[in-house]
Amino acid sequence: MKFFILSIFPDMFQSPFSEGVIKRAREKELVEIELIDIRDFTLTKHRQVDDYPYGGGCGMILKPEPIYLAMDFVKEKVKDIWTIILTPKGEIFHQEIAKNLAKKENIALICGRYEGFDERIRYLADMELSIGRYILSGGEIAAMVIVDAVTRLVPDVIENPKSLEEETFCNGDWIEYPQYTRPYEFRGMKVPDILLSGNHKKIREWRMKMAKRRKDEKYI
Repeated sequence: MKFFILSIFPDMFQSPFSEGVIKRAREKELVEIELIDIRDFTLTKHRQVDDYPYGGGCGMILKPEPIYLAMDFVKEKVKDIWTIILTPKGEIFHQEIAKNLAKKENIALICGRYEGFDERIRYLADMELSIGRYILSGGEIAAMVIVDAVTRLVPDVIENPKSLEEETFCNGDWIEYPQYTRPYEFRGMKVPDILLSGNHKKIREWRMKMAKRRKDEKYI
């Protein structure tokens, strides 16, 4: 699949997309990411992407022209693209949305800045997403979150797909059970004996019980 990310700060993505799962997915050519600098599509000498809001008010608003022109550029490359605007007004991003997006072939993510978008930019969107009810300086970090969550669900990105089956949120509000590794005892805290029993049926029952407890206690 391919992501097109429209931002006025495309350099912000260089390091996060050069590490871990996303790096491996790109190296395997399972995922492609193209960063698009919105300023390259401005119509003014000073590459202005924002302006004062009509009617007055605080802050600056992203202008429609450069974003529409940037999307025209994207649509010349690919015919079928799912376009997402990142805004605190959007639907809260969750795992089921990530699963659905992982089925798309091309996704455009438009990152907001300043006081938001000119309202006419919303007509470009198939979907508006937020990663939480709080305000960030822009949509870039939200775009990184979405790309990471979706990329790991693309077939063959995670080498052992079974590892995706028992993760937190893999099935609705499922919360993953506690996990332990060596050493057996650390600062007086021991690994539960059931995990050393070799009885896989009992271990699975214990894990399901612990997962339910975490969910009921709203552990996270």
